[in-house]
Amino acid sequence: MMRRKRPSEQKSNAPRWMVTFSDLITLILVFFILLFSMSQIDMVKFRAIADSFQQKQILEFYPSVIPLEESSGESEIRMNEDIEGSREQRDRDLQELLTEIQTYLKENKLSNIVVAERTERGVVLVLQEQALFESGEATILESSYPFLNKVGNLLSQIPNFVKVEGHTDNRPIATYRFPSNWELSSARASSVIRYLTGTENLDPKRFIAVGYGDTRPIAPNDTVENLQKNRRVEIIVSDPAYEDEE
Repeated sequence: MMRRKRPSEQKSNAPRWMVTFSDLITLILVFFILLFSMSQIDMVKFRAIADSFQQKQILEFYPSVIPLEESSGESEIRMNEDIEGSREQRDRDLQELLTEIQTYLKENKLSNIVVAERTERGVVLVLQEQALFESGEATILESSYPFLNKVGNLLSQIPNFVKVEGHTDNRPIATYRFPSNWELSSARASSVIRYLTGTENLDPKRFIAVGYGDTRPIAPNDTVENLQKNRRVEIIVSDPAYEDEE
């Protein structure tokens, strides 16, 4: 009886160790997939648990340690409240400064040569020439030191920017130091700033000096009294709200 020959097995071209290696890689992949699936958190349930712990009836004195995201509407309301509160504080600071200066002027009988008022720009101090300088000069008189010291002390208590403007009448000047009213008005504004920053150690970055010459009169230059009004220095303690609008 003839024996049947078994069909010859087809030989694989890949080595045997590769089969084992591929099985190992597959098992590792499955293992990491299982780990990943088990690590996922049901966010709906998690948020419900966090909300329950934040309620007072559960923990009266211990709110949830898990911060909840604030809605955009609540965030905007809180921001507006902070801005409004900051504006109110700045308004109070300016009003207190104005009141202090007006009281000082009244007590020292300076109201006839110095005017303090509140405008949209802030607190404006208008000092006539005789309150600070000799005619045609930019050196500060010693008699004005007490008032400038008072202003400097008040400025040290608030962070507002300060603009100092120099103004003259329309009578021409032509000296070695001041060839025109531009130089005179600028020098006077700078002198006031140097004094304020030097005596009270104020930050110079808060100040700006401007010389307008005779370009911004507050009265016609036709009488002695009006000429005197136009020769002035203005100290503007700026209102930040006005600065934002510029």
